[in-house]
Amino acid sequence: MEKESENMCGCGEGKVPDRNGRCVMPEVTFSAFIMSLNTSVLFHLGELADPATGRTTVDFDLARNAIDTLVMLEQKTKGNLSRDEEGLLKSIVYDSKIRFVKAVKN
Repeated sequence: MEKESENMCGCGEGKVPDRNGRCVMPEVTFSAFIMSLNTSVLFHLGELADPATGRTTVDFDLARNAIDTLVMLEQKTKGNLSRDEEGLLKSIVYDSKIRFVKAVKN
C-alpha cells in the first residue's frame, strides 16, 4: 500500500509535490506538529502498527512522554494559537489522556 501511495504522487516516502511538481517535505505547521505527537501517542499505546513490521508494541513511558509534551505545549502556547489550533490541541490532549488511562487499565 505504501508503494501505491508513492506512485500516485510520484514522490518518495514522506514527500509531496509542490506547485512546480518538485518533491519536497510537507509544510511544517503547528497543527501538523501536534498531529505527529498524537501519532506518537497512538503508536506507543499499541493502537498503530509499525509500518515496517506490521506489529504493535506498547510503551507506556514513551506514550506518557508524548502526552506530557502535548500538555506542556498547551500550557506554553495559551493565548497564542488560532481558534482551530487551540481546539485541535485541546481535543488531542483530552483524547490522549483518555486513551492512556484505558490502556493502562487493560
